[in-house]
Amino acid sequence: MIPIRDENPTRKTPIITYLFILVNVIVFIFQTLFGSQSSTMAYEFALVPNRFLNNPSLGNVLNIFSSMFMHAGLAHIGGNMLYLWIFGDNVEDAMGKGRYFIFYIIGGITASLTHILTNPSSQIPTVGASGAIAAVLGAYLILYPRQRVVTIIPLGFFMRITMLPASIVLGMWFVLQFFQGVMTLGGPDVGGVAFWAHIGGFVAGVILANLFEQTNYKTSRQTW
Repeated sequence: MIPIRDENPTRKTPIITYLFILVNVIVFIFQTLFGSQSSTMAYEFALVPNRFLNNPSLGNVLNIFSSMFMHAGLAHIGGNMLYLWIFGDNVEDAMGKGRYFIFYIIGGITASLTHILTNPSSQIPTVGASGAIAAVLGAYLILYPRQRVVTIIPLGFFMRITMLPASIVLGMWFVLQFFQGVMTLGGPDVGGVAFWAHIGGFVAGVILANLFEQTNYKTSRQTW
């Protein structure tokens, strides 16, 4: 399933969500302009679990943050920014700008640490905002489970566009991540999607959603 948009208007302009998208896009353009040196740059600023555990220096700790704004390709950043665009604005609306900013960073850190703990020997560079965005998805599931999401459902050579509650769209997304994550445990370190980073970020979002939600917003949401 591919979400396109949700039917959930916001009260205020989601400035922080737009800022995160802008920073990710600028960093990706910078990576692209690096050309042949982009792989060197990726390794230098990416999260590498084995390197982090064997040498937890300031530089490797900071790579947790730098890796959150780097991407491996156009499809990678395109998919991540689509999900952030659809779901981030409403989570920001519920939390407020400052709380949302902190929440997003905590989600990204939790995702990175989960990836490190489940892949301690990996020497493959890991980049992407998907761990932090997974936290946004987890928070959205808790805050807006009944909101409808316009979703594309592939059916072989055909596609169907339908409306589904967020609980179905995001719940199935998490189940898929969890199933694929379990399948990677104990297997060879071949890189690809960091499923456990997604799982860790999502669980963090579920746990922290109500803690970061503004009291006045929570009260008004309960009257909907």
